[in-house]
Amino acid sequence: MTTKPKARKYNWRRNRQGVGTPDARADAISRIRKATQPTETGNEQQPATDIDEIKREGLTGRQLRVARRLAQKNDLAATSDYDAVRLLRLKGIDPFERANLLELASEKAQAEDQTQDKITIQLPQTVRDTPQTLPGPELSPSERRDFEIGEIQKDIARRRKRKLFALFARLAVFVLLPTLIVGLYFYRIATPMYASDSAFSILQADGGGSIGGLLSGTQFATAPDSVATQEFLESKDALQRLEGDVGFSEVFKQDWIDPIQRLSLDASLEETYKLYKRMIVIGFDPTDGIIRMEVAAPDPDIAVNLSNTLISYAEDRINGLTELKREDQMRDARAGFEAAQQERRTAQEDLIKLQLEGAVLDPENVLTGLRTRITEIEIQLQDKELQLAALLDNLRPNKAKVDGVRADIERLEAVHEELNAEMLDVSAGENSLVRLSVRIQMAQADLAARDLMLQTAMEQMETTRTEANRKVRYLTVSVNPIPSQEPTYPRKFENTILAFLLFAGIYLMISLTASVLREQVSS
Repeated sequence: MTTKPKARKYNWRRNRQGVGTPDARADAISRIRKATQPTETGNEQQPATDIDEIKREGLTGRQLRVARRLAQKNDLAATSDYDAVRLLRLKGIDPFERANLLELASEKAQAEDQTQDKITIQLPQTVRDTPQTLPGPELSPSERRDFEIGEIQKDIARRRKRKLFALFARLAVFVLLPTLIVGLYFYRIATPMYASDSAFSILQADGGGSIGGLLSGTQFATAPDSVATQEFLESKDALQRLEGDVGFSEVFKQDWIDPIQRLSLDASLEETYKLYKRMIVIGFDPTDGIIRMEVAAPDPDIAVNLSNTLISYAEDRINGLTELKREDQMRDARAGFEAAQQERRTAQEDLIKLQLEGAVLDPENVLTGLRTRITEIEIQLQDKELQLAALLDNLRPNKAKVDGVRADIERLEAVHEELNAEMLDVSAGENSLVRLSVRIQMAQADLAARDLMLQTAMEQMETTRTEANRKVRYLTVSVNPIPSQEPTYPRKFENTILAFLLFAGIYLMISLTASVLREQVSS
């Protein structure tokens, strides 16, 4: 009796078992790794199985969570994440091997598919025709390894393409699109501004003293005045004067100016001042002492008018500063001269008053005359006495001559007594000629001193006036403002490139910050 051989019918529609499944891919990757890695030797260090040693390995939180899931999959009762690593290694499973990770991921996907299958409604489904695949020859290990490596390379290339596409998309949204908007504004919307350039300097008058002469020919002599002029032109004071004389805000309130550069109809002083500082740029170079000014306006003639007006304001301010310095220097000298002149006049009036009180212009001469007369009388009296003595020496003197001589002596003594009485009268009392003479001498000395002081004050005032004239500042314009034929602003290409670099820098900073934060969170 013969029995028919029972052979399983070949079903050519059935897929080859394991081809393209996650298990087959994980198995292939494991075989590739084992084939490419050198064989283990007994000298290699075995992974640590002690919990203390495992803790010293510095495992990350993600690795510990993977180890716990593998321990649960293999029905290992682990008390902690480190215990899960220890139990897996004791069982001979490396929890951090790529094959185990892929197997865990595939099982998770299968569990999700099973869950979805349980939820689906059990109704007749449309059977899709699978592509007919004929059995092919079995691949050798090397060919299979090359095939799997090619699949991995294709997967890496797909991921790289996705990342590059996402990168270019972010760059387009956060860098290129804002740059395009900024460039569109500068090229199509921004109102052209015409700038007029001018340059002027502040010079000092020729001459100088001992100290001023050292710096009079350099830019350091007028540097403080130049800085003060620059500060004035950049202040709100200059803006208010310009607003009152020219109407600065009205120029930028016109309807045809773009909204970004146009002032609102009810703009405040602060808003106008911000626009003023943006449209008028003033710089001072201390090396050559020149102040350079650039004024921008929607119309070239308006820009030239604004520039000339500001230069006139600077000239007025320089003249005011010079006049103030001259007044400060001349004030003290003039006050000293006036005081000396007044004191001299007072001394002269005192002298005249003393002379009028004594009814004599020179009491000293009166006293000298009296003394001279007394001396002459005394000499004559002495001669008469000698003559009388000579007459009396005779044995029989002439009585007539003796009597005449005695009469002369008596008359001389009477005159001498009168002169002495007069002398005593003018020397005694508060209004004596001696006291009056002393007072007049003191007044004359005071008047002489006041004359000397007045002369000194006059010389000092003349010297101060000369020094003040040497310190006069004046403004000279080296470059006059000229109307521009082509718009100066906006600088379209430069501003667009600057906007691109700015947006690129901001994007780079944000992306680096996000990468650092993501790395910190994942670890």
